[in-house]
Amino acid sequence: GGLSMNLIVAVDQNWGIGYQGQLLCHLPGDLQRFKKLTCGKTVVMGRATLASLPQGQPLPQRRNIVLSRARQTAVADYQLIDSLEQLLTELARYPSEEIFVIGGASIYEQLLPYCRRAYITRLQGIFPADRHLPDFDHLPNWQLREASAQLCHEGLRYQYLLYENS
Repeated sequence: GGLSMNLIVAVDQNWGIGYQGQLLCHLPGDLQRFKKLTCGKTVVMGRATLASLPQGQPLPQRRNIVLSRARQTAVADYQLIDSLEQLLTELARYPSEEIFVIGGASIYEQLLPYCRRAYITRLQGIFPADRHLPDFDHLPNWQLREASAQLCHEGLRYQYLLYENS
């Protein structure tokens, strides 16, 4: 038992996830899949990830929770939580399959122990990156459970991977 949640992210071959506050590349198919998986669910993110969203606005049709110690006034569209303990208490109210951690790097790191599934879009290629995730192929207790066929967008090959934390 205990609290569990999902992580969702796109990574390159070096497990890079972001550069200068933005995603590594623009993949319309991946964005559509992200929307489909998270719509109607709870998304958990850090302040920088919120700022990186279109117009710096919370994601529509989702419950947005922002974990940040920065003193700021929360707006109606998202819930601001300033400690991990408080976040875990809040998340315990929702079914684990409805909670998605969406970044950034420090949020993934803090919540990884509580994640049971990782939906990873693996880009074939190496991009400039200043934020990374650990390599899930070498994390204890994490196993690759599913891999999609190779997909391609404008010459960039990628694949959807599902890892589970046993």
